[in-house]
Amino acid sequence: MDESKNNNIRGDQPNTSTENECHDCPEWAKKLEETLRGLEPLSAPKCRIYKVPDPLRKLNKEAYIPQVISVGPFHHGNEKLQSMENYKMRYLKSFMKRAKINMKKLASTIQDSEESVRECYAEAIPFDRGTFIKIILVDASFIIEFFLRKWSGNWTDDDFMVLKPWLTSRMQLDLILLENQLPFFIIKNLYMLALGSHSIYPPFLELTFNYFELHNLQEKRPDDRDLEIMHFVDLLRYFYLPPPQSLPERSTEVAKEMYCASQLAEAGLKFQLSSSKCSLDLKYNKGVLEIPSFTLDNATEIYARNLMALEQCHYPDDAYVTDYIFMLDFLIDTGRDVDLLVREGILVNGLGDNNAAFVNNLCTNISYSAMNLDYFSLCEDLKTFYKDPLHIMKATLKHDYFRTPWMGASTIAAVILLVLTLVQTACTVMPLL
Repeated sequence: MDESKNNNIRGDQPNTSTENECHDCPEWAKKLEETLRGLEPLSAPKCRIYKVPDPLRKLNKEAYIPQVISVGPFHHGNEKLQSMENYKMRYLKSFMKRAKINMKKLASTIQDSEESVRECYAEAIPFDRGTFIKIILVDASFIIEFFLRKWSGNWTDDDFMVLKPWLTSRMQLDLILLENQLPFFIIKNLYMLALGSHSIYPPFLELTFNYFELHNLQEKRPDDRDLEIMHFVDLLRYFYLPPPQSLPERSTEVAKEMYCASQLAEAGLKFQLSSSKCSLDLKYNKGVLEIPSFTLDNATEIYARNLMALEQCHYPDDAYVTDYIFMLDFLIDTGRDVDLLVREGILVNGLGDNNAAFVNNLCTNISYSAMNLDYFSLCEDLKTFYKDPLHIMKATLKHDYFRTPWMGASTIAAVILLVLTLVQTACTVMPLL
């Protein structure tokens, strides 16, 4: 039997790697074929540090760009940030002196992890190996030394000359920008290499908690056994979330609408300051909505935008902070809503008259297809409360007749006049009966 027929009988497949080659194809097709051959199988992404998507960036690009100090490769070389580079070098020198360690040993830690560090960035890093290692080494050493000085309170004369209050405040904001990050593990590894054997220094996670203590409203404890964070923005998100065992399940539905705070108040809803230390802990019970205290100011926008960008990129199915911002967007529609929440001691307003527009703008261009189940149920309860016929009547009366003291007074006067008129008419008719 013919060998080729035997091949067909056995079901053998032709050698596609040779038969499909594009020998007589045009040049562009040959190049395309080379590109296709070079494609590697998709693998699970390891990236943790992202460039902010353009639809979010265009709303307020300044909320994502460092203003005084760059960390990591994305904003390295920015001319506006060069004044801090010399200061970083001084910190590197101090760190080496503190740890009694040489440059070669420090650099070897970064070199050994170079590939893992590069994989943490969602964008390709254009720097060569030497430049990349230098960036990571200098920035990580600066962060460690800066956190140590803050923890110990041992500042130098140079610090007092350079670190003015406005600059240190802005530095902390720069350190929670999504694009301005180092992988947490590489800073921790460098710290362990240099100072891990020195019992006088706390674990690096404890140092980090100390630096960001003003955000740790729930007073969570740094426990290496239970907590793995990707970077400082991820830590900020951890501070805002309730304990893992208390995280509500996700709903497949999203609340499309809800009444704002002033509308709900007109219907009889009471707003009450919650004693909870978790900002996301909104509770409704029997006509009372409890909300933990929160602040609206310029820093709030930076925190909110970067946390939402992180959830868009890395936690799209667990966007609990985004849920919270959407709830604020529902409740705050106009300045009247802000005034109401300020009066109840819930909101601290640091934005003047632009507060409502600020909140409404935060959720623009956010992709949102799931919601935490507790918030979804809360929205449904509030809509049911408002649509109660008695509450609708209250809301209509307050909105149409009692929006200001003068309107209320005129309405009351009209009612009294109507009653007096009826009484007078009755007195006139009575003798005739």
